[in-house]
Amino acid sequence: MAQAVRRQTSLFATDGKPHPLQDTLVAVTLAMGVIAFVSSMFAHLHLLSSWAGLVGILTGGYGQFISVTTRERTALIIGLGASGFGFFLGMAHGGLFGGLIG
Repeated sequence: MAQAVRRQTSLFATDGKPHPLQDTLVAVTLAMGVIAFVSSMFAHLHLLSSWAGLVGILTGGYGQFISVTTRERTALIIGLGASGFGFFLGMAHGGLFGGLIG
């Protein structure tokens, strides 16, 4: 009874190979996107939303550059959208430094 056992290495790796760097970038981008999106709903949290959004945009952009599978790219685009939304609303509410400088 020799049966092929298909072992999934990652939720996002559909090619069967491990992608630890890409998975980490996906997780960071999604986390920063959620933080930026939720904190952008409160004007007094503009520092958090703008910085989290900026970090999410940068990690998501690099993740898109080195991503291998479609699932990774899909999750990165969702995180990038949430990060961009939070970043731009954070910038509208006061920006990255928001009165701390000048």
